[in-house]
Amino acid sequence: MLFTRLPDNVISEYRTIPAGRKRLELLIVRSAYVDKLNKPPCVLWMHGGGFLLGRPEVLYKSRAIDLVTRCGAVVVSPRYTLSVRAPYPQAVIECHHALLYILRHAEELGINKDQIIAGGESAGGGLAAALCMYALDHHTANIAFQLPLYPMIDCYDTDSSRDNHERVWNTRRNHIAWRIYLRNLKGRRIPVYASPARRRDFRNLPPCYSFVGDIDPFHDETLTYIENLKKAGVPAEADVYEGFYHAYDRIQSQTPEAKRAADVFVRKFQEYCERYTAEN
Repeated sequence: MLFTRLPDNVISEYRTIPAGRKRLELLIVRSAYVDKLNKPPCVLWMHGGGFLLGRPEVLYKSRAIDLVTRCGAVVVSPRYTLSVRAPYPQAVIECHHALLYILRHAEELGINKDQIIAGGESAGGGLAAALCMYALDHHTANIAFQLPLYPMIDCYDTDSSRDNHERVWNTRRNHIAWRIYLRNLKGRRIPVYASPARRRDFRNLPPCYSFVGDIDPFHDETLTYIENLKKAGVPAEADVYEGFYHAYDRIQSQTPEAKRAADVFVRKFQEYCERYTAEN
């Protein structure tokens, strides 16, 4: 279920943390019914919006709220700098600061430091994938698993993102968003943390679950990402939903198909929590 306001059984708080020369605001959401003896997993959830739109409070209408209300997880969502204000790598750097804050303050947050998860939708899913790569390559934190839903991870056209004219997100908007996000990289090689689909070595990345619609422009890059992880020996899977355009599960949240996708997502999250930890 998606909420337009904070559910009665959920509590939230804002914290402002150092992030290099800047300050970064975090929205922290948890269940009002906390089992202090069994520390819950923590999900670092990045909002979508093509890197140039959105805010942390979107999580109340996203799949992330289900992880709080139905699974008891603590969700942390950073108010990362949008690309219209600062292009790549600002958002990735800030999300990494949020990850390190969670790790260093795990006891205070009351979470299981060995079960920190990176997730998000659309551009937020792209940031989640980039963050997993950045943390692995720089040996800063071990992420238990990743949940990049219909992620925006390829700055080049794929068969599904080329000539796509579906609702919500399409080729024109995708080109504009990538151009703004990567504007400081003109004539330079695109880093994998900017466009995670550019990566060639997928070994040792965290296990991954995703879902995407068959008419979503990010259909092909999502499935290619999953396939690359699997080829590298990383447990990974994705569900494909017929007739889902981009963010269908949020926009058409009351349809039987969207409810089924939400239920599967919750079930997969619970299964992955049982299977995967990463010692920190």
